[in-house]
Amino acid sequence: MHGATAIANSPPERAAWLALLPILATGLYYALPASLQQNLWITFSPQLLAYGSLAAWALVNPGWKTALRTDTTGIRPALKWGALVGVALGAVNLSLILQIIPDLGGDITFLQNTPHAHAPAWMMFPAGIAAIGILVELNFRGFQMGRLLVLFGGSTAGRIAAVVISALVFAHDPFMVRIFQHLHVIAVWDGLVWGILLLRTGSLYATMAAHTVEVWILYAWLKLWFA
Repeated sequence: MHGATAIANSPPERAAWLALLPILATGLYYALPASLQQNLWITFSPQLLAYGSLAAWALVNPGWKTALRTDTTGIRPALKWGALVGVALGAVNLSLILQIIPDLGGDITFLQNTPHAHAPAWMMFPAGIAAIGILVELNFRGFQMGRLLVLFGGSTAGRIAAVVISALVFAHDPFMVRIFQHLHVIAVWDGLVWGILLLRTGSLYATMAAHTVEVWILYAWLKLWFA
């Protein structure tokens, strides 16, 4: 609630439309020929464009920290709720990955060959995963979803649209799909839950905590599972 009050009292936001650029880039990626989709730079282009757009947007908005919902007021309850949500999602998604999906004939063995799996464990856990969670939430929930909320207005329909669109763009990020293949659909409900969490808490720290804690759980268990 503190975050929502601060945003309501802040000056009018400028250049919220910049968040549409990475969303558009994600959609256009899937219109490219398959040969171009394999290019690593093109795969990363929506995220690179997102962080560039975020930087440009921040330059014209002095109150960007408040607009991203990163004020530290109320951070402790936000982190607490985020951690609880992360544990719940971690348990659910771990059951899906290790039990339900294999029972349905889905392959999970490719997870042993992702860049995350090949990176040294000391690099990924806990600091690397936390850094990824912070950056991803800064992009998809803080910047993209936050700007969609500005563009769509404060109506219930506008909030739903912002949550859904940001979740779908997150789950269909080209790098996400390339690395996690069919498992990228799990990111749809992750994105929906994190978006709702952001609306409920008004703090991006809640979604950063939820994202980080969930991936910590998945990473640790999968490391043990494939050991």
